[in-house]
Amino acid sequence: MCTPQVRRLPGLEGIWVFVGLDMMIFALLFGSFMVERLKNPDTFEASRQALNLHFGGGNTLILLTSSWCMVRAVQAARRRAAVGPWLAAALASGIAFGISKVFEYMGKIQAGYTMLTNDFFMFYFALTGIHLLHVVAGCVALAVFWTRARAGTYARDSSLVGIESMGIYWHMVDLLWIVLFPLLYLMR
Repeated sequence: MCTPQVRRLPGLEGIWVFVGLDMMIFALLFGSFMVERLKNPDTFEASRQALNLHFGGGNTLILLTSSWCMVRAVQAARRRAAVGPWLAAALASGIAFGISKVFEYMGKIQAGYTMLTNDFFMFYFALTGIHLLHVVAGCVALAVFWTRARAGTYARDSSLVGIESMGIYWHMVDLLWIVLFPLLYLMR
């Protein structure tokens, strides 16, 4: 006779609460952006054109790659296989995103665009800056998980909740960028 498998929500309950609250905060910020955009469409469009689509598109590919690596890490942990290489790849992608974003910011500032330029750039720097802080926090956590994986913790530990929670957080960070990219770089 087959025993029914008990289904469970991956990760810690707390991470789901955090993700839900964080997404609500970002939804309010996105809504504020849209309201201001409706008030001043010409300024927002002219400012949008000053953004580098290659940076935005490249960052999107970097984060999608990172998300895929995180999926592979969680799958490996569930199979009790090596998660270290996948965590390292996700971490490297997160670091690459951060470096790219810093170069993008430097280019904007050197061209004379700051948070004080206009409402668009205030939102641009605020939204992408808050997102970048999430990426940095995620990279720190990924580094901790990678260090634990190198020590063999996940090979011995039957609890996957921690790495699943890390995956949930990392996918939230990626999802936020998937909204930010078209909102800031593409929407006319």
